[in-house]
Amino acid sequence: MVLSRAASDTDVSVHSTFASRYVRSSLPRYRMPENSIPKEAAYQIINDELMLDGNPRLNLASFVTTWMEPECDKLIMASINKNYVDMDEYPVTTEFQNRCVNMIAHLFHAPLGESETAVGVGTVGSSEAIMLAGLAFKRRWQNKRKAEGKPFDKPNIITGANVQVCWEKFARYFEVELKEVKLREGYYVMDPEQAVEMVDENTICVAAILGSTLNGEFEDVKRINDLLEEKNKQTGWETPIHVDAASGGFIAPFLYPELEWDFRLPWVKSINVSGHKYGLVYPGIGWCVWRTKEDLPDELIFHINYLGSDQPTFTLNFSKGSSQVIAQYYQLIRHGLEV
Repeated sequence: MVLSRAASDTDVSVHSTFASRYVRSSLPRYRMPENSIPKEAAYQIINDELMLDGNPRLNLASFVTTWMEPECDKLIMASINKNYVDMDEYPVTTEFQNRCVNMIAHLFHAPLGESETAVGVGTVGSSEAIMLAGLAFKRRWQNKRKAEGKPFDKPNIITGANVQVCWEKFARYFEVELKEVKLREGYYVMDPEQAVEMVDENTICVAAILGSTLNGEFEDVKRINDLLEEKNKQTGWETPIHVDAASGGFIAPFLYPELEWDFRLPWVKSINVSGHKYGLVYPGIGWCVWRTKEDLPDELIFHINYLGSDQPTFTLNFSKGSSQVIAQYYQLIRHGLEV
């Protein structure tokens, strides 16, 4: 969401680019007009003003997909009017989301049995996915501290100083201290040794990045896991890892299949990935998957039934379009694991 700005005194109206008998006077910019205008005129005014936007196909700065195949565009337009929150009304879309979650969980080597269902959720993007993962870590840490009769009011999280701003948002919005590992000349990702050294009994997780926003570099998740294994044995703590794979989650499994960064490492408990980056879907779609059901506290899942039968939900948003979920399923079955 972008915060709105007040209009200036010299720029308070919208003008039609071309003369038209339907638009004889300027339209107010920040107030609804007194009278309606024809649909053709409204389209022309908006379309002309949008020409001042950048061209998405030339945009390499926002890390999102800007082109999809026409067949998927058709699926998107056919489902753009579906409110995905009503799972009883749109059970096939719900099934598609479940298939996507399971496909992604298997891609990340989640320890699932033959008939076991993966635990995960589709989100608006990786920012929402990170909020949900962080909340799960905070609640699990709080529950453990309460059971031990210890204070649970000062949680912290360990990240590198190179993290995306959504981690700072999570820390501020949900009152978690953000402890950043400083970068140094020639080393622009989180140093595993320094990160684990900063871990204390109040650390809810260490957040590693698979694809830094600064330079695309993968952080050494395996090294962090191995160091945490030693520290957890020494201290009796159970400090876990979350992998922010927003950029690398749909790259590493194909280009570097032997690289251990995912659920093959025992202390990796959750992973987020952006479907609208290298998942090849238009914005916005993201995913968060958990290692096991035990890693997502039950009290964070809401069960609603006023739209039909029981619908478990764990999201920050409620109403949400179905198009991007369907588009993600299209891309997963369209391309498969073929490299």
